[in-house]
Amino acid sequence: MEILELRRVRLYDARSSCLTYLANKGVPDHLLARWAGHTNVKTTEKWYVKPDVEDLRGAATTWDGLHAATEGQA
Repeated sequence: MEILELRRVRLYDARSSCLTYLANKGVPDHLLARWAGHTNVKTTEKWYVKPDVEDLRGAATTWDGLHAATEGQA
């Protein structure tokens, strides 16, 4: 990394990024757990797969739609 002048990345972070990327591309949880070497899918979900910003944006849009729909009912 130093020779190529890349920022230093922890192995844990790289692993988490890989699993999150695969999850966001639709790879099923049981395959992600197997890929990571976990016997329990919950371990993979809890510690390695992080929500993507775009996933959060969709949730925010849904919330805005709910707010707009109920705004005139008050």
